Formats: sequence, C-alpha cells, structure tokens
Amino acid sequence: MLDREMSVYDHIGELRKRIIITASFFFVSAIGGFFLAEPIIVYLQQTDEAKELTMNAFRMTDPIKIFMQFAFLIAFIITFPVTLYQLWAFISPGLLEKERRVTLSYIPISIFLFLSGLAFSYFILFPFVVDFMGRLADRLEINQVIGINEYFQFLFQLTLPFGLLFQMPVIVMFLTRLGLITPNFLVEIRKFAYFALLVVGGLITPPELISHLMVTVPLFILYEISIVISRVSYRKAQKAAALMEQEEKMNN
Repeated sequence: MLDREMSVYDHIGELRKRIIITASFFFVSAIGGFFLAEPIIVYLQQTDEAKELTMNAFRMTDPIKIFMQFAFLIAFIITFPVTLYQLWAFISPGLLEKERRVTLSYIPISIFLFLSGLAFSYFILFPFVVDFMGRLADRLEINQVIGINEYFQFLFQLTLPFGLLFQMPVIVMFLTRLGLITPNFLVEIRKFAYFALLVVGGLITPPELISHLMVTVPLFILYEISIVISRVSYRKAQKAAALMEQEEKMNN
C-alpha cells in the first residue's frame, strides 16, 4: 500500500515538474512574443488580403488587445514542441524502449502537421474567404468598415483550428498504439465522424458552400489518412505484442 502511495506521489511530482517546465518556457516565449508581435501585426496589415482595407479601432482597447493576443499566440506556437516533449517525457517511463522511440518520433510529425494546417488555412483558405466577402459586399453595394479587432479575430478563427485539426493522424496513431482505438472502430464510426467534421467546418467558415467544402474536404481526407495510419499502427502493435508473448514463453 505504501509503495503504491509513493508511486502516486511520484507521478504527481513528475507531472508538476513537467507543467512547471512548460509554463516557464511559455513565460519566456511570451516575453519574446512582445518583441515579435508588432512587426508581425504590421506585416499582416500589408499583405494582399489586408492592404486594401482600412483598419479601424472601434474601442480604445482594441490595439492592446490585438497586441497581447499576438504575443501569447507566438508564445503558444513556440512552446508547442516543448509541450509535446514534456507530455512524452511524462508518459515515456510506462512505455517499452521501442515504444519510447516510436512515440518520440510523433513530435516532429505533429509539429509539421500543425504548421501545415496553419499554412493551408492562411495561404489558401483565408485569401479565398476574404476575396469572396469583398466581392459580395461590392455586389450588394455595402461599404465595408473593418475593425482591426474583428479582422484578426476572424483570421484566428479561420487558421488556428486547422493547426489543431491537422493533428488528427498523429492522435489516431498514438491512440491505436495504446490500444484505445482500432481501424475497424474508425471505419464503423466514419459517418458520425464525417458529420462531426461537417459541423466543425460550418463553425469555422462563413455560411457559404465553396469555403465550407474547402474546409471539410481536406478534413475528410485527413480522416481517411488516419484510418490508413491506424491500420499500419495496429498491425505493428499486434506484431510487437506477439513478439513479447513469444519471448515470455521462451523465458518460461
């Protein structure tokens, strides 16, 4: 009983250590974000999507609000790899040596997918949506008065979720290796998953068919890729389990 309690205390202490490391790195990154926020905001206002728009602040607090949001967003992106590593370091003692190497390789894949999601949404989806909104306003003879807070909130709403949604293959691969899901399960719930992705796409994008399809189709493709990855991971997990069982029989 005492050993078990000590084990629980050790786990709590290890989790506390990982959280402190992540929080400390985020704090330092936020300081760097304060220096990077201004040039990034100025640069984004000079892009093709924004340079034709006149940015207005409808409240005195809008500029500082946008500045702080960018500073913390920069800190979040910089801290993201560290967070993944600290999560891996927390769970790795319970994994076999081979599983540690495999799960550690998930980190660069996850970072790549996160940046790919941001790039896709910013360079492909966001310009299309902004252009569509502008053309629609012209056809309706509406004079757009753009608030800088609303503009960047819309940018965040359209781009950040994609960075997280593009983590789907890595999450599926990880859960499959842990034995929590199987490829057959993903196939069985496909129609429900598609419906959920449709809802997510509708929440992210404006109520317009083409932009909605530009969001949901890549998400559907990601889900199908996740099923393929799950099948590969499942076979590897079964093979590893069979080898372990064979080794145990030989040792006995």
